[in-house]
Amino acid sequence: MREALRFYIGGEWVEPAPGWQPLDVINPATEEPMGRIAIGSAADVDRAVDAAAAAFPAFARTTRAERLELLGAIAAEYQKRYGEIAAAITEEMGAPAWLATQAQAALGMAHLQTAMAVLRDYRFEEERGTTLIVREPISVCGFITPWNWPINQIACKVAPALATGCTMVLKPSEVAPFSAILWAEVLHTAGVPKGVFNLVNGDGPTVGAAIAAHPRIDMVSFTGSTRAGIDVAAKAAPTVKRVHQELGGKSPNIILPSADLQKAVGGGVTAMMMNSGQSCNAPSRMLVPRARLEEAKAIAKAAAEAMTVGDPNGNSQLGPVVSKPQFDKIQRLIETGIAEGATLVTGGLGRPEGLERGYYVKPSVFADVTSDMTIAREEIFGPVLAMLAYDSVEDAIALGNDTPYGLAAYVQGAEADAREVARQLRAGQVTLNGAGPDFMAPFGGFKQSGNGREWGDHAFAEFLEVKAVIGWTASKAAA
Repeated sequence: MREALRFYIGGEWVEPAPGWQPLDVINPATEEPMGRIAIGSAADVDRAVDAAAAAFPAFARTTRAERLELLGAIAAEYQKRYGEIAAAITEEMGAPAWLATQAQAALGMAHLQTAMAVLRDYRFEEERGTTLIVREPISVCGFITPWNWPINQIACKVAPALATGCTMVLKPSEVAPFSAILWAEVLHTAGVPKGVFNLVNGDGPTVGAAIAAHPRIDMVSFTGSTRAGIDVAAKAAPTVKRVHQELGGKSPNIILPSADLQKAVGGGVTAMMMNSGQSCNAPSRMLVPRARLEEAKAIAKAAAEAMTVGDPNGNSQLGPVVSKPQFDKIQRLIETGIAEGATLVTGGLGRPEGLERGYYVKPSVFADVTSDMTIAREEIFGPVLAMLAYDSVEDAIALGNDTPYGLAAYVQGAEADAREVARQLRAGQVTLNGAGPDFMAPFGGFKQSGNGREWGDHAFAEFLEVKAVIGWTASKAAA
C-alpha cells in the first residue's frame, strides 16, 4: 500500500491543515485500494500560494543558464526514478506496463528535454525601434491536472513554467496521485528552490476551486473535461487571471478515397483504443467513404477483436479504464448507441470474457453512426469507436467539423489530398497519415476544446507577460 498523507509546500513535506480527510486510491485492475492520500483544503492552497509567492521574486531573476542547469538536474533525477514512475502509473490508472514505460513516463522526459531545447534560444527581449519588448514570468501559476496521462500533463505545464521563471502550485488528480508524488520527490532531490514548486492533493470542488479562485494566483492551467473547465474559468473570472484550458475532444479521423483502407482503418482502430480510449485527442470518429463502408467495417472488426485486454502487468494491449464511474459512463454510452440504432460491429456491454474483476471494457466498434447520435457527439473516453459514412470529401469535411470540440483531427490519404483537407478542419492539431508526435508543435484546441497551447515554444507564451519599455533607446532622428 502506498501512502501520501503530506503535501509538498515550501520545499518540505508538511502535514495538511486541520480537518483533512484520507482518501483511498483504487487500483482499477483489482478494484481494491492500492494507497491512501490526504485530501486538502483551501487553507492548504493558501499555504502553498504563500510559499510560491515568496519564492517568485528570486526565481524570476534567475538566469537562462541557471534554469537550464536546474532542468538538466531534474531530467537526470527523473531518469533515475523512471521505472518507479512508470510502475506507479500502471498501478494507479491501469495503463499497461509497456505503455506506462514507453509512452506515459517517456512523455515526462520528453517535455523536460523540449523545455531545455526551447529555453536555450528563446528571445525574452527584443528591441523594436526605440522600444524594448520584454517577456517576463507571469508569477504564481496554479495547475490542475488529470488522471489519464498523469505525468505528461504535469510535465508539459511544470517544465515550461520553470523554464520561464514562474512559481507554481499543483493539484494532481486524486484518482491517480502517486506518480505526481514521485514527480515532487524528483524536483526536491534535483534542487528546485524552496517554494518554487508546491503540491497539494485534493478534489476539484475544494482544492481545484480554491486554486482557480485564488486572488494571488495569476494564471491557472487546467486539463480535463469541458464541463469542469467551464467551472474553472467561471471561478477564475472575478480575479481576471489568465486561464489556459486543454479540454475534451471528439476527433475525426477522415479516411480519404485515396487512402490504403486496410492500413488506415486498422491503424485508426489501434490509435483509438490505445490507453483504453482515455485520451482527449483520440481519433474517436472514423469517417469512411460510403461505398467502402462494409469493407471498412470488416477491417475495424478484425482490428478490434485482435486487441488483448487484461492485467496491465501482463502482456495485454489494453488495461482497465480508470474507475467505476468511468466504467459506468462508458457502459451507459454503449447502451445509448445501441438504443439509438447504430450498428454494433463488435464489443458491447459488460467486461471481456474471462475478466470478472477490474474496470475492463470490451473494445467496441459502432458503424452506421449518424452525426446526431449521442455516441457521435459526446466524449466517451473509453475504447469505443464510432464509424460514420460520407458521400464526398466536402461531406467528410463538414462531418469532421460538426462537433462542439476542436482539439485534434486525423486525415489519411494521398499527400496532396490530405493536405488540402487538413487546411479546412477546425482543430488545433491535425495529423496526416499516422505521423508521430512533434513535441515542438503546439497542442491545444479550437471551440470547446479549450484555449491556449502547450508544448514547444508556444507553451512558453502561456507563462509570460509582455512589457513594452518605450524610449529604451534614443531616437535616430533625435541623434
